[in-house]
Amino acid sequence: MTTFQGIPAAAFGFYAELQENNNREWWQEHKDSYQSLVRDPLASLLAELEPRFGPGRLFRPNRDIRFSLDKSPYKTAQGAFASVQEGVGYYLQVSAEGLLVGGGYHSHSPAQLVRYRNAVDASGTGESLRHIVDGVAAAGFAVEGERLKTVPRGYDRSHPRAELLKHKSLAASVDLGQPAWLGTPAAVGEISGLWDQLRPLVDWVGRHAAP
Repeated sequence: MTTFQGIPAAAFGFYAELQENNNREWWQEHKDSYQSLVRDPLASLLAELEPRFGPGRLFRPNRDIRFSLDKSPYKTAQGAFASVQEGVGYYLQVSAEGLLVGGGYHSHSPAQLVRYRNAVDASGTGESLRHIVDGVAAAGFAVEGERLKTVPRGYDRSHPRAELLKHKSLAASVDLGQPAWLGTPAAVGEISGLWDQLRPLVDWVGRHAAP
């Protein structure tokens, strides 16, 4: 029997209030609410999803403000990542706006970039990725990632997969708002279905771009 009962609607209200009161005093007064409304439900959700999508982790709520002009101490969203291998996997996020679901990879070491670009350049693996990305976009996901403004040096500007070559990282996501099922155990199945749609993309980058 599942222990996950849904993400309570009050979680979105928590982040709406945090946006207006992003300071240590407010956080300390509402830390128990963060634990019960956000962290505990998401931890239970990740545990339910782990057998199919890999171990999950919740990101820290604190912002790294050492090099930022914005000194707000807390993130205004709670992110979570289920990884199939280092830097590659499935993402979800809860904020005042609702739920975001995604997947792909965001890291890009020099060696990763070489592997990724070689695979995009090759007709077989490159066309496979193009079909995957087209399918993900047609399903309603936004294709994203860090991109160069131009095709990287060494590749023809008229390359048939020029847009994919510009990517330094590659992922896709969809903003779902606050669907009724999110507050119920049915969220496990709904999110599983969305992650399954992203599985071809995650598998491709796992084979061709991961460490």
